[in-house]
Amino acid sequence: MTAIAGAPGDAVQRVPLPRGRRGSELAMLAFAVAIMAFAYADAGLGLNGHLPPGLATYVGGFAVLVLGAHLAVRWLAPWADPLLLPLAAVLNGLGVVMIWRLQESGRGANPGNLIITLTAHSALYQLMWTAVGIGAFAGTLALVREAKVLQRYTYTLGTAGIVLLAIPALLPSSHSSVNGAKVWIIFGGFSIQPGEFAKIALAVFFAGYLVAKRDVLSLASRRFLGVDLPRGRDLGPILTLWAISMLILIFESDIGTSALFFGLFTVMLYIATQRKSWLLIGVGLFLAGAVVAGQVIAHVHERFVVWLHPFAPSLIQGLAYQPVQGLEGMAFGGLLGTGLGQGQPYWTPLVQSDFIVTGFGEELGLTGLMALLLIFGLLVQRGLRAAITVKDPFSKLLAGGLSFLLALQIFIIVGGVTQLIPLTGITTPFLSQGGSSLVASWIVIALLARISDTARRPPPQPIQDEGMTQVVRAA
Repeated sequence: MTAIAGAPGDAVQRVPLPRGRRGSELAMLAFAVAIMAFAYADAGLGLNGHLPPGLATYVGGFAVLVLGAHLAVRWLAPWADPLLLPLAAVLNGLGVVMIWRLQESGRGANPGNLIITLTAHSALYQLMWTAVGIGAFAGTLALVREAKVLQRYTYTLGTAGIVLLAIPALLPSSHSSVNGAKVWIIFGGFSIQPGEFAKIALAVFFAGYLVAKRDVLSLASRRFLGVDLPRGRDLGPILTLWAISMLILIFESDIGTSALFFGLFTVMLYIATQRKSWLLIGVGLFLAGAVVAGQVIAHVHERFVVWLHPFAPSLIQGLAYQPVQGLEGMAFGGLLGTGLGQGQPYWTPLVQSDFIVTGFGEELGLTGLMALLLIFGLLVQRGLRAAITVKDPFSKLLAGGLSFLLALQIFIIVGGVTQLIPLTGITTPFLSQGGSSLVASWIVIALLARISDTARRPPPQPIQDEGMTQVVRAA
């Protein structure tokens, strides 16, 4: 090959790069803040008949926080997916609005029952936790410049995840149990749910482990009913994780954490190996273990009884009171809802945390609830898109696992409050009251943003010389 170029000394410039779409992200963030402002004003009008006095404080504070997140992305991950941050922001903003609406029930001239588990400053605390979550979001982007770097800490993070899961089971019930589930660390007025952070550490561990072992785990021994079964010697990892998930179910009495933990590993194993048999084995093992636990563990047995017979006369004013109130609230909301501030979600215990979905279903109706689920669906879709486009196997598997983690968490909590599956005590990402869930959710978004930045980043561009003619021909 030969090339004929122009005279030396001509001006040299780089080929223009494609845009990172940060302007589009900023415009959508403005729309997300506008949605929060409209919802906050609507809730105030529904409760009191006038705009709430804290409108500028809450909306202005939230706007500053999401602007800070946008600047962090613009600086640290300029090629990240422009939809991830706005989608998370609109969910977070609506969660703050709903918590404010609930805290105002029964206070001053507002009608309704006072929710004793909420103070007059609960929404402000949620906004403060939002600041911590966005700080964690920016910190994760700053520390993790390439997701594949986390592969070096596969076993360290795996150990940390198991320890975080085990701590509540080892503590006395007075420092770990809420409503029968031992998933908290409680000391004085401070509480944290370590499982929210354990799931992220374990997602990294599963990705690193499965990338290293996927060739072995992909091998099949025999074919049965059209399904390639794995070799018996390769069943060790899934049996080990199944045993750990059952121990969580036994000692912490928490179906949700156990299902989330084991489901995450099973799906990531399927993504890594493309073997349907792993899905079938995983689902079968968990269902068998859950059925046995439902017979021998009192708290789990109660959840199954309430799931099967929620309207039984002996349960409706006792164990089934909370799920029945949630169902009746959503039924009362109908298709379009009562309007923010005009329903009665305060009748449902813990509506600000475990049952916040029913609060939205009552006041926004089925239409509003489906819109929220669609936003979650888009968030999962953008994560899966990053998983498909990134080239690094570890990053690909991690993005797929984190996306499925969000999807599974939404399915478990929404399925529980609608009686599709037994009720669990896990939170709804970005919407529920509480700092642990909110901070962990923002870290998940940061990791997905980092992986999408890697996937969308253009390759190094060649130098283009102005005034130069280049003729390439075969030698």
